[in-house]
Amino acid sequence: MATEDERIAAEIIRSLARQLNYLNGDEKSARKRALEDIQKETVEKALSSTVLQEVFACLLKSLLRCLSDPMERCREVAIQIIGNFIRCVSKPESSLPYIMPSLAQRLGGKEIVEPAEELRLSMVEVLSLIVEICGQHLAPYVDITIRILQKTITDPFPDVIKESCKCTIHFARSVPDHFSMQAEGLVKPLMQTISHQHSRVRMAIIEATGAVVLYGTVKTMDDVLSHVAQRLFDNSPQVRKAVTLVAGDWLLNFRDRYSYFHKLIPLLLSSLNDDFPEIKVLALELWRHVGTQWEKENEDDLKDKVDFFSPTWQYSPGVDRPGLGCRELVVRNLSKLMPALSRDVRDWLVQTRLKTVQLLQVLLLHAEDHCTQHLQHLLTALYHACTDSEKDIRTKGLESARLLGVFVSPEVFIKLLLTHVMNSSSCSCSSPWAPLMVLVAMLKGSTRKLLGPQLLQIGQILAHPDVCQESQQTVYIEQLLACVEVLLEVCEEDCGIISLPLLKVLVTVQCVATESKILTKAEKCVLCLCQVQSLSSVHELYRQHMAQLLQWLGESQTSWFAYSIQKTQLEIIALQSGPVVGEFLPELIPILQNCLLPSQDPEMRLHIFTMLSKLLLNSSNTLDSQGMFCKYLKVFLQELLLPNLVWHAGHAAATVRTSAVSCLLAMLQGGTLSKEQVLNMETEFSTYIISALEEDSQLSRLLACRSVSSFITVTDGCLNPDTHNKIFPELLKRIDDSSKEVRIEALKTLGVWLSSLDKKYNTHTYHPSLEFLFQHLLLYLDDPDHEIQLMTLEILKASSVMEPVLLHQKAKEVKEKQRSSEYCDQLLHYIQSL
Repeated sequence: MATEDERIAAEIIRSLARQLNYLNGDEKSARKRALEDIQKETVEKALSSTVLQEVFACLLKSLLRCLSDPMERCREVAIQIIGNFIRCVSKPESSLPYIMPSLAQRLGGKEIVEPAEELRLSMVEVLSLIVEICGQHLAPYVDITIRILQKTITDPFPDVIKESCKCTIHFARSVPDHFSMQAEGLVKPLMQTISHQHSRVRMAIIEATGAVVLYGTVKTMDDVLSHVAQRLFDNSPQVRKAVTLVAGDWLLNFRDRYSYFHKLIPLLLSSLNDDFPEIKVLALELWRHVGTQWEKENEDDLKDKVDFFSPTWQYSPGVDRPGLGCRELVVRNLSKLMPALSRDVRDWLVQTRLKTVQLLQVLLLHAEDHCTQHLQHLLTALYHACTDSEKDIRTKGLESARLLGVFVSPEVFIKLLLTHVMNSSSCSCSSPWAPLMVLVAMLKGSTRKLLGPQLLQIGQILAHPDVCQESQQTVYIEQLLACVEVLLEVCEEDCGIISLPLLKVLVTVQCVATESKILTKAEKCVLCLCQVQSLSSVHELYRQHMAQLLQWLGESQTSWFAYSIQKTQLEIIALQSGPVVGEFLPELIPILQNCLLPSQDPEMRLHIFTMLSKLLLNSSNTLDSQGMFCKYLKVFLQELLLPNLVWHAGHAAATVRTSAVSCLLAMLQGGTLSKEQVLNMETEFSTYIISALEEDSQLSRLLACRSVSSFITVTDGCLNPDTHNKIFPELLKRIDDSSKEVRIEALKTLGVWLSSLDKKYNTHTYHPSLEFLFQHLLLYLDDPDHEIQLMTLEILKASSVMEPVLLHQKAKEVKEKQRSSEYCDQLLHYIQSL
């Protein structure tokens, strides 16, 4: 006997007989109206699920035929009706043998059969509805469903892709055992679409990929991992968030996760440095869950691990120590991670290198002192990171190096690092300063107590010529200086035991540095080196080490040449030590003797003479600070200075003579030579100075004029008359010099020469000289240069007190011969007024 529901269903079916006939007709509008009537008479009425089940069974085949109707509206209404029936009927799974092939025919073929993208979306939505409602009843239709999803996941319409991904996730969860055998078929379409231009599509693809891998086979993980990892660089935070969620899900639930920890851990930990705070928080929470779960799963293995002690190292502010499970996971997989890290830190893409260095920092924080066994590989990676062309990468690299210094004992890393510092080519360094940069950062991370026993070794290596003189590139010098800075900062007064090596380094830095900021830093470091040793001044620091410094320079003296850095080191030491250099003349003079041999390189001699000129100008506070320079004066003059004034052919020799004259002038002006000392060597002085007045170099002639002036001044009118008579004719020649500056200086010197005659003036002795001098000087009263005329006039006025009659007579003789008698008249008038 038929039930009430069956009776109602039969009545509805009879009432729809005409509409079913119209569905088979050729008239489009009739088919459309028929479908609309069917919709109104069935799913839009409040009928029971049992009734609808009977009706649906009767209408299904006709509705499915309508999915191929030429009219788009018919197909649209048909798919709507089918979807509504599936929601309402009591046994939707009974329709699967008919619906699934029909959907596959429209969506899962080699070519897209359904042209309307909105209808494709509706069909995929119906498929999602079927998966959601029918669940495990879809097991026999896994192959069909996978075939449909393979096509719809690569559909041109973004909404179809998103709905397909949603369907994939539900389908994998509904029939996990059957899905795993077919999941591999979805990998290719998913990876083809994972870089879709729409961020929401990419996010959906990643979520679907997560489910496919989780419920698929191990091979699916291998196929998708690199593609998913690439999405960590996505511009969309939501996409990166999806990667983070998927990575966390895999680490927690993937069946073979233990074999893939070394591949999955970087995927999640990379998100700990994401620019988006929400992602960082999410990644940290997921990572904690992963660590906690692993800790519970391996409770027996960890029972001997002491996790309640306070670590000896200091974490940065705001950084918490990771949990035991998280730390152990990293420690046990670090060896597998290192090859990839070493490779990616040199990747050509900036983003990849930055992510790698950020990940490295996180791994170091987890590995703690277990980093020691991977130190060689870690250092190599850091060398590349710290010298990267991108500032952000360098910054992160240096932070990682500092962290490594926190966890690794200096006893271990100092030995290895210093080997690399000594020979940067042995460690595959991208730059010679890379080991120094890493050393600086690691020293910052260490402590004074731990570094103390290693200071002697560090100082010895830094001061080695192969290190401190390795390169003159600015960045190398900066890192060398930074080593000294960090040692002084961290170890403070302990640096007293390496005071000498550090001073050698600072002296060398000042020699090769070309930028003022580096020189300023080096000078500050010298002061800091004094402070940590409680020394009152830089002079005290040099007094402490001067003998060793001069010995250090003396040992290599035989190999000095034009470009040797040692000559500049000598200059820095001599000038900065101030009065201390006067205490070590016995050690200094032999070095100078060797440097200033006429056989030595001219450029080196020039450099040394320039240094001596600076010292001699202030000799009382430098070379003669102890009043002992007089003991070495004869050696200095006869073996160092005067031999270099001897004429030799060539431009280089002329330049050396110029510098020697400059040095001689400094001696005469700086108070180094007393009157008696000059008079004792009057002949030598006058010979070399007068000879210098004939030099080709304008500067030499200028300095020679000044030297004559100082020579006359120092002797205080006590020169031999013969010496006097030799000087002024040479000075007169210089008034005709091609250089106005030399002419002026010669006139000034003549004035000094004339004033020196006042004290022991003898008319008989000097009359011929004065007559000769007046005759020549009077000519320059008519000089084309007005300044020369005025200077000559003043000199003649000053000299008129010695022989006014003679000068008056000579002036009258030349007056008529000059183009203008103006200055002769002034001179005659001045003489008459006396």
